[in-house]
Amino acid sequence: MTPPIVKRYLIAFDKYKWIGLASFGLVVAGSMVVALQPRQSRYVANGALTYNRPTVSFSATGNEINLQGQELSQDILLSEPVIDAAAAKVNVKPAKIRQNVVLTMPDKDAKTTGDKQPTPTLIDLKYNDTKIQSAQETLQALMEAMIALSAEINTRRLKAVIGKVNERLPQAKKELQVAEQKLEVYDRKERPAILAAENGSLLNAVTSSQVQQRQTQLVLAGIDTQIRSIQDKLGLNVNQAYVSSALSADPIIANVRAQLYQIESQIEILKKEGLRPEHPTMIQLRNQKEGYENLLRQRGAEVVGGKDGTAPLPATTAIRSRSNLDPARQQLANQMVALQTQRETLQEQLVDLTKDEARLRNEYSLIPNKQLERSRLEQEVALKKAVYDQMQVKLTDAKTAEAETVSSLGIARPPVVLDANKDRLSPPITLGIGSLLGLLVGAGVIFLLGSLEATFKTKEDIRDSLKQREVPLLGELPLMPIDGLNLGEVPVVLSLDSLYLEFYEKFRSNLRRVGGRKLKVVLITSTSSGEGKTVSAYNLGIASARAGKRTLIIEADLRSPTHSSSLGVTSDPDATIEPLRYYGNLGEYIRLVPDIENLYILPSPGPVRQSAAILESSEIRRLMEDARERFDLVILDTPALSLSNDALLIQPYTDGIVLVTRPNNTQENILTEAIDQLVESDLELLGVVINGTDITMPVPYSYMGSNYPPEEPQARVINGARR
Repeated sequence: MTPPIVKRYLIAFDKYKWIGLASFGLVVAGSMVVALQPRQSRYVANGALTYNRPTVSFSATGNEINLQGQELSQDILLSEPVIDAAAAKVNVKPAKIRQNVVLTMPDKDAKTTGDKQPTPTLIDLKYNDTKIQSAQETLQALMEAMIALSAEINTRRLKAVIGKVNERLPQAKKELQVAEQKLEVYDRKERPAILAAENGSLLNAVTSSQVQQRQTQLVLAGIDTQIRSIQDKLGLNVNQAYVSSALSADPIIANVRAQLYQIESQIEILKKEGLRPEHPTMIQLRNQKEGYENLLRQRGAEVVGGKDGTAPLPATTAIRSRSNLDPARQQLANQMVALQTQRETLQEQLVDLTKDEARLRNEYSLIPNKQLERSRLEQEVALKKAVYDQMQVKLTDAKTAEAETVSSLGIARPPVVLDANKDRLSPPITLGIGSLLGLLVGAGVIFLLGSLEATFKTKEDIRDSLKQREVPLLGELPLMPIDGLNLGEVPVVLSLDSLYLEFYEKFRSNLRRVGGRKLKVVLITSTSSGEGKTVSAYNLGIASARAGKRTLIIEADLRSPTHSSSLGVTSDPDATIEPLRYYGNLGEYIRLVPDIENLYILPSPGPVRQSAAILESSEIRRLMEDARERFDLVILDTPALSLSNDALLIQPYTDGIVLVTRPNNTQENILTEAIDQLVESDLELLGVVINGTDITMPVPYSYMGSNYPPEEPQARVINGARR
C-alpha cells in the first residue's frame, strides 16, 4: 500500500510539476552561470581595532562616555558616513566597499579564557579586492574613519550631556526657589504655633486658661452667695433693688413724695372736720395731689427707664413704695446691684476663657499636621536642593571631561594583505551539484505548494480528521467511471453484476446500522460542489432498491438542473413555471425508474428562483409527510452547505444528515467548521462518506458452474479490509 505522504506528494506533483521543473531549471541555470564565471585573483586585507581608554581620567562623565563608546554596533561602524569617508579617501565606490568588507565584533559572552585571563576585545576587519594595494589602502581608510566616527560620537554625547544639564538647570533652580519660598511662607504663618507646642508654652496657656476658669467660677459662686443673702434681707431681686435704690436716691422724687404726704394729711384733717368732697378746698387738694402724682410718675419713668429695659412704673403707689428705702437698705440695694454687675462681667470673662481654651486646644490638635506639612516642605526643599546640587556637580564634571574626550577605538593590528585565491570546482562538478540542488529545490517547492493547500489530499487525512471529532465513517466509495456519459449525467450503478454496487451496499448497511430502524428520511449534502453528493445519493438509492426497499430520491437542489436523465427518467419541462403546483401533485410527478424495481425519483424543477421560499412552503411539508408514509427510505439530494442554507431549511423533515467528502477537493477548514456547527446545533449528523477514493477494485469472479466463488479471490484485500 502506498504511504499517505507519497500519495499527497504525487497529487501535488501532478498539479505543480511545471513549477517544480521551472525551479529545477532556475537552479541549474544558476549553477551554469557560476561554473562559467572566469577566475579572478582575490586578496584579503586583514586588520583589527581595539577599545582604548585615556591614560588619565579626572571625571566620571569621561569614563561613562568612553564606556558608552565601547558599545558601538556593527551597523554604526559600517554606516554610510564611514563608508562614504573611506570611499572618498581612496576613490572607490561606496557600494563596492560595502559589498567586500567583513566586520566581526568581539564576543561579549566570552570575556575570559581557560586560565581566567581576560581576552582582548578586538574588532576584526577584512576587505576583499583584486589588488593588493587597493585592499590595504581601503581597509586602512575604513579603520581611520571608524576611529574618527567614535571620537565624533563621544564628543556629541558629551555635548548632549552638557546641553541637557544646562537646559534643565534653570528649571531645577526655579523649583528649588519655589520650594524654599513655600517653606518660608509656611514658617511665618505656622512656625510660632509649632514652636509654642514644642517648648510647651501652648500647653501652659491651655492649663492657665483652665486655672483662670476655675478661679472665675469660684468668684462667681461667692458673688451668687452674697446676692442671695442681700435678697433675703431686702426681699427684693436685683432689678427691684436697682429700681428702689434709684427712686430713693432721687431728690425730686423725695420732694414730690413729701408734698404728696402733706396734701394727703391735709385731706384727712379736712375730712375729719366734716368737709365734703365737693368742697372747693377738697377739690383743690385733690387736684394738687393728682398733679404731684403725675409729676411722680414722669420722674419715676425718667429715673428707672433707659438701656436696662426697665419699664416705667404704672402707678404712683408703686413708685412711692419703691422709693422709701432708708440709707442702710439703699446701701444694701446698691451693693447687690454692684455684685450683679460684677457677676455679669465675670460670666463674660468665663465665656471668653472657655472659647480661648477651645481655640488653644484646637490649635494644639493641629500641631501634628502642621509638623508633618513642614517636614514635607523641608523634604521637598532638600530633594530639590539635592537635584540642583547633583546637576551642578554633573555640569562641572562634564566640562572637565571636555579635555579628556577621545576616540574609544584604536588600531590594534594594521592591515595585512593575504592571498585569498583558492582552487575552484570544475564546471562539470559545479553543474552536477547544481542539478542535485535543483532536484531538491524543485521537489521541495512542489511539496511546499501541496502542503499550503487547505484540502484533504488522501482518504487517510479525512479519516483521521473524523476520528478526532468522533464522527462515524459510513463508507469509502470508489471513483466511478464517466466514459460514455453525456454532459450533465451522473455515473450510476445500473447493473446487478457491477463491482461498484457492493461499496454502496456497504454504505447503505452502515447507514441503517447508525440510524436504526426508525431511519427513513436521509439528507445527503457536502461542504462544497464537486464532491460527489449527487452520485452518492443516486447510487445509495439504487443499492436500497436492490435490497428490496421502496426508495424515493428527491432532488432538493433547486438551484441546479435535474440529473434524472441518468436514471432514464424525463422531467416535466413545465415544472419550472409553477414549482409549488409541481410539488402539490405528488402522484403525477413522482416517477418510477425504469429497469430498477422499487426505485422512484422526484426530479428537480430547477433551476428556479426563490428556492428557499419553496423549501419552506406547505407543499414541501406535505410532500415530506406523504413520502415518509409511502416509502421505506427517502433520500434528499441538497445543495452544498457552502453555497446556500437550503439543506438546513429542509433538515427538520429528515432523520439525519450525511456529509459527502472527496480527497483533493474537500477543504479542511470548511469541513471541520461544518461538522462543529452541526454538532453544536444538535442537528443529527449520521456520519460522513469518502467519495472518489483510490480503492483497488476486486477481480470479477468466474464461477465455472459452481454456486460459490473460489476461496482465494474471496480473500482479496480491498482498501485494507478483507472482502
